[in-house]
Amino acid sequence: MIELKAGVGRTDITPPLGIAHAGWGAQTHQRAEAVDMPLLCTALVVAKDDLELAIVDLDLIWLMPENDSAVRKAISAKCSIDPANIRISYSHTHSGPIVDFTWMTEGDELIPPYVAELPEKAAEAVYRAKNDMRPAHIGAGTGECANNVNRRMTNSEGNIFCGRNWDGFVDREVVVIAVDDLDEKPIATLVNYGCHGTTIGPPNRSVTPDFPGPMRQTVEQNIGGLCLFLQGATGNVGPVNGFTDDANVYRQAGHRLGIEAARVRLDIDPVPRKEELVRILPSGAELGIYEDKPAGEPDSSLAVLNTNLELPVKEYPPVSEAEAEFDSRKSALVEARKTGDQSVIYEAAWPARRAELALHHAKLFGGGKVDIWIQAMRLGPVALVATPLEPFAEIGAEVKQYSPAAHTAFSGYSNGYFGYMPMPDAYAKGGYEVTTSPYQPDAASMLVKACGEALKRLWD
Repeated sequence: MIELKAGVGRTDITPPLGIAHAGWGAQTHQRAEAVDMPLLCTALVVAKDDLELAIVDLDLIWLMPENDSAVRKAISAKCSIDPANIRISYSHTHSGPIVDFTWMTEGDELIPPYVAELPEKAAEAVYRAKNDMRPAHIGAGTGECANNVNRRMTNSEGNIFCGRNWDGFVDREVVVIAVDDLDEKPIATLVNYGCHGTTIGPPNRSVTPDFPGPMRQTVEQNIGGLCLFLQGATGNVGPVNGFTDDANVYRQAGHRLGIEAARVRLDIDPVPRKEELVRILPSGAELGIYEDKPAGEPDSSLAVLNTNLELPVKEYPPVSEAEAEFDSRKSALVEARKTGDQSVIYEAAWPARRAELALHHAKLFGGGKVDIWIQAMRLGPVALVATPLEPFAEIGAEVKQYSPAAHTAFSGYSNGYFGYMPMPDAYAKGGYEVTTSPYQPDAASMLVKACGEALKRLWD
């Protein structure tokens, strides 16, 4: 008996031209001047009996907890799905719109109306997915793609910068999840891979989904159905070719990943089969005619487990102190922009960006601790783990290693955003990820343990 049903839906979430763009401290422009490729919201709904799960893939850098909550409430209200059963994931493109706090002085007026429209657009994608529901099977497979590299590189003075560290840890596994109807036609393909959406960098003035956009396009053209991207553990991982303004680079990276995902997808058969020799056909030679017949039912398990993890955070200055520093830096940037000198603007922009980050952290983490939502879903033989963090790649690899599932897709950039999660040995070396992380060094091991326990409970 077929117990699972699944459907997909999609909406366009491309922002208007002129919106505050990207978010690089090194950029000198403020507004998005073009759209190189549309931004999308793609949703998958899977149901069994009374349980419905929704997975939503948004082409955004992130959503802060309050905005994530607004999207979740809109989906629940329109589609009657329990908010705890909704996963909202972000591709983490750095060449999309700014969707929250900003140090920009132009284009920020377009942020509130854009963000206000996101909940209904996401809800519509899920609504379309619910109306597309049909009996389904789920399977999975894995591949490998060399688009990514450990980005924590050390210069001659011993300082960490975002570069190419070929000796550093990197997880190049591509986890591919196949959702097919009973006629073996694709409904959806989910692709889990860890790489920062920073192929396109500060010089670029166009909105792009970065590599996940052309990756989805490639999978859909070769497989059919709709493709969702689930960002992996990429806090210390970036693209081999990054920080460029050449759109061909991100398109090529997405195409390469998409080709690998499509290759893996073609080899996935959710239905267990057994080879049977039907007959031997006399011809110029005797020809063996085989059929691969079903040899059992596919795994139709569907479950979700939500848990919270309280993590220790660093000490932060009072919000008033951080606000004063930010106001001073932003005022200096406003004056610098009046000069029209790009070098002067640049020298004022990156300090303003860092001051803005410090203010955000003081507001979000000033209480001395934070509760992290860990969401684990079981789709047939596959485990999906979602965290609202930018976790280092080692964290994802450890969780996958200890998972009881045949295939595990670990993700950050889901269900809100609460900053970088480095490995303990990174703290002595410093670098951007460590200085901006709100967490104490032991937080990573606590996260791995909590995720492992959640998966064990989910499978039990």
